[in-house]
Amino acid sequence: MLMTVACLSSYAQKVVKAQSPDGQTSVSVTLSDRIYYDVVSHGETLLKQSVIGMQLSDKTLGANPVLKKKSVRTVKETITPLFPLKYSQVENNYTLLTLDMKGGYAVEFRLYDDGVAFRMKTSLPGEIEVMEENTIIQLAEECDLVLQQPGGFKTGCEENYSVVKSSQWKKEDRMTELPVLIMGKNQKILLSEFDLVSYPGLFLKGNADNSLSAIQPKTPIEYEDHGDRSHRILKEADYIAKTNGTRTFPWRYMLITQEDGRLAENTMPVRLAQKCQIDDTSWIKPGQTCWDWLNGIPYGPDVTFEGGINLETYKYFVDFASRNGIPYLIMDEGWALDTRDPYRTNPKVNLPELIRYAKSKNVGIWVWLPWLTVEHNMDLFKTFEEWGIVGTKIDFMDRQDQWMVDYYDRVAKEAAEHHIMIDFHGAFHPSGLEYRYPNVLTYEGVRGMEFNGACRPSNSIWIPFIRAAVGPMDYTPGPMICYQPEYHHGNRPFCSGVGTKAYNLAAFVLFESHIQMLMDNPCRYDEWPDCRDYITSVPVNWDETRVLAAEAGQYIVMAKRKGDQWFIGGITNDNKREIEVSLDILPEGKELKMTSFVDGVNANRMAMDYRVEKTTVKKGDKLMIKMARNGGFAAVINQ
Repeated sequence: MLMTVACLSSYAQKVVKAQSPDGQTSVSVTLSDRIYYDVVSHGETLLKQSVIGMQLSDKTLGANPVLKKKSVRTVKETITPLFPLKYSQVENNYTLLTLDMKGGYAVEFRLYDDGVAFRMKTSLPGEIEVMEENTIIQLAEECDLVLQQPGGFKTGCEENYSVVKSSQWKKEDRMTELPVLIMGKNQKILLSEFDLVSYPGLFLKGNADNSLSAIQPKTPIEYEDHGDRSHRILKEADYIAKTNGTRTFPWRYMLITQEDGRLAENTMPVRLAQKCQIDDTSWIKPGQTCWDWLNGIPYGPDVTFEGGINLETYKYFVDFASRNGIPYLIMDEGWALDTRDPYRTNPKVNLPELIRYAKSKNVGIWVWLPWLTVEHNMDLFKTFEEWGIVGTKIDFMDRQDQWMVDYYDRVAKEAAEHHIMIDFHGAFHPSGLEYRYPNVLTYEGVRGMEFNGACRPSNSIWIPFIRAAVGPMDYTPGPMICYQPEYHHGNRPFCSGVGTKAYNLAAFVLFESHIQMLMDNPCRYDEWPDCRDYITSVPVNWDETRVLAAEAGQYIVMAKRKGDQWFIGGITNDNKREIEVSLDILPEGKELKMTSFVDGVNANRMAMDYRVEKTTVKKGDKLMIKMARNGGFAAVINQ
């Protein structure tokens, strides 16, 4: 820091300040040898002498900046999301600070009452090559960072969370992908990006001095197929992006909060999103879906056929979906004879007959494909529309370079032209495409139930505060066979879950996705009709979200409203809890019915142990929630 101060003193400085509408959050921008900024929230300096800059092939944006024009204005509007994950209406009130610089670029800051977002803009002729970013996030004090740390740029963003000290995270250590949770002493910062268009995703490296520096993958320019679902990159450019000289770059945003629960209520993506690019969105219909990959073999007295990837099994799934108001079935690998050829279908499936049958039952069919097959057959969306397929689950992208980010865009646009919905699996975090093309219903980018025994509550408890806070997430919840971690066993085609039964029911409330999967087999759901009926009653879009109690990485109890119904979901890590919450969320003067799924007395060892309780509640009642270790609580409140 002494070196930074010495460097600053040798340049003429200009300081520009702005604050949020409530005056509690402010940014101070210092223009000297570089563009530096400080962030102060509620009287506490959080970032100090952080840096914004970009190295182009022929110049450095942010070096010795000269301010041409400054503008400050306030924006106050109400946004009505097309498919609301948390709120059906979102207030978008902020102060916009724009600094136009000599040299054809500008920096924008949005100052919200609950955070800060910034981005660069350029107005340069022709194309430009971005060699690297000079972005540095300098924390004012040492704190814990909660990170997902891949071994390289090729990642499906499914790593377990790790907690590292900002002062001890060294350059030679593994980098992190976004989002990142910064655990300050008094306030927490959720750091992510948005409006990612034709530009690589941001990764960060530590510098062992409480600072985080940008690092991004280079653009691949030579590559070849590697199997049926990957590229082998043969040559990279020396730049991270070749792009239009006149454009905006991604927002980097910081949700700042003094209450952990506010992280899980994050609406920053809605507030930063671009407008929808699809004129008619009436055909896009979020909802739940059945899925065959983890538990695809039905059994029981009503099963008189050989289970597997065949017409009889899929009809069994369709019948279950139809009976329970589930609008979709996703068919995973095996429906096509060859994963490289989306046009030759498995004759045992008899896809035309299955689509016809499912349509007669008001169930839409989705199909899975590796991304590389889609890339080589981009006209498949036209064919799928003709066949009657409504959605495609696209898998194994595992990259965030500019080429791959452009791929997501091309797929979303082409699919939309043929009324096909998309689930991006093997994907990075949501970064704005889902608002421009809302036929993109969800992304994976999480260690979810596909990891079977390796999807543990001690890791998943971070998800509401980090990954689920930034957008829709394909966690694939819903196991009916549940174990405590030390007892877990089971693999395909008999997968099970970690955590108690109540924990796994609560996941449907806590983990939002516009296409929410039921990962278990219909025969198992029918063994527990009370759990089945609760799961299938949980909406995928919401009018209101309220966190009733939370401590990041420890526990959370969240309530969500759809219409006049409230759903409550709570989970904990490997510590049992007794948490009292107040039902202030309920309307005045009404006595309502509450059905609760609670951990049984033996759930600490036998995770299957649960009870169903029926009570009446009213506004202001105190609710004592008891959760076993790796346990949970799920409830619905209605008339």
